Amino acid sequence: MKIGHILPAMLACASLANAVELHPVDVRRGTEGLDKVPLTIANAAEAAVSCNADFAHWYSARLATVEPGESARLELWFDPKTGTFTVLNDKRENLPVERLWCGLSGRAYETRAQIALGREAAASGSRAVSCRMGQDRLACR
Repeated sequence: MKIGHILPAMLACASLANAVELHPVDVRRGTEGLDKVPLTIANAAEAAVSCNADFAHWYSARLATVEPGESARLELWFDPKTGTFTVLNDKRENLPVERLWCGLSGRAYETRAQIALGREAAASGSRAVSCRMGQDRLACR
């Protein structure tokens, strides 16, 4: 048998070996057992700021755009049992926040500043940050 026939057969078998079986995922809905922790983001920069959340290593969404001199309030929820912050989507499904960040609109990712979320913010019941331009990226504190 020639190698030209063996290689395609081996590749076909290898792809079958890596198949993934999908299982249903239970999605948490609503706010029962969660603490409301609103986050206020003030824009002290001279350009609009886009604030985004990474919900999974492959999915992110814009949560707000804040014009210069204005602020936005984001509704976050905290699960004290797991230490997870979540955002609710339009179906009231919990989207666990892996990372929350803001950057200049149009260049948000390259100018981003991560906003720290922790148990301290949850314990105080709210969090407020002000974002201004640093040397080459936004700084939110």
